[in-house]
Amino acid sequence: MTPVFAISRSLVACASVIGLSAACLAQGGAPTPAGMAVTVTKATRACFTDTIQASGFLVPREEILVRPDVEGLQVSQIIVEDGDRVTSGQVLARLARPDGGGATATVRSPAAGIVNFRYVRVGMMASARAEPLFRIVANGDIELMGDVPATRIARLSSGQVARIEIPGVGEIPGRVRFVAPQINSNTQLGRVQVLVDSDDRLRVGAYARAIIDVGRSCGATIPLSAVLYGPEGAVVQVVRDDRIETRRVRVGLLSGGKAEIREGLSDGDLVVARAGAFLREGDRVRPMPEQASRPTRSIDN
Repeated sequence: MTPVFAISRSLVACASVIGLSAACLAQGGAPTPAGMAVTVTKATRACFTDTIQASGFLVPREEILVRPDVEGLQVSQIIVEDGDRVTSGQVLARLARPDGGGATATVRSPAAGIVNFRYVRVGMMASARAEPLFRIVANGDIELMGDVPATRIARLSSGQVARIEIPGVGEIPGRVRFVAPQINSNTQLGRVQVLVDSDDRLRVGAYARAIIDVGRSCGATIPLSAVLYGPEGAVVQVVRDDRIETRRVRVGLLSGGKAEIREGLSDGDLVVARAGAFLREGDRVRPMPEQASRPTRSIDN
């Protein structure tokens, strides 16, 4: 039997500290790296777009009500149908006397636009005091009238770019036209009107949602799984010299499983990809790089 004192000095040194472990023997007496293996990722720079959503219905920006100029005549002919585009001065209908006399008149469009609704039929009496014969969307301009939470509406202003999502139609560009100065005291919602780019598929009364771009920021970005939330706020576990360093951070925008870090982290910092409470300040770890299969890119929220 080989005496204990015959073991190599390196093995004795190893054994004197941690005992004759299998790991130590496997390394030929060299001490193994201490600490838990953790997956790490680098903080990289990316950009986020802050957005606000407004839901509501499509309405005419301006609606023109068309009534006859004379009384006592009935509709003898209807020229246009709902949805037709008309020009300024175009004849919409013709009127005649009920007894077939010679007096006739025409009803013309006061402006260019789209016939939104016609409340008219052949033979009915036309009167300026009755329902309008036609409703015309002036210039065909349609907008989304939507609601936004009071806590977010202060970030809206005229001219901001928007994307309008309409079921059955898809996404159409738009732009904020008007932000109401008051908040509904019952619902705590504010009103915003978003002008939608012209499209023949648009229908007044349809439900729609606007996604409005209100800001853009760029900074250090890490996976959302790397952020821990505790009593003192958000923290990130940074690996520095193979030890855990816990840092308080200020989280900004979120998108696609990524988090923007506005304070407390710099580009290139190595962080634990899936932070956990089992790691403590100063713990020694063995960092294992995350697979580079998902390249970092700019993110729009």
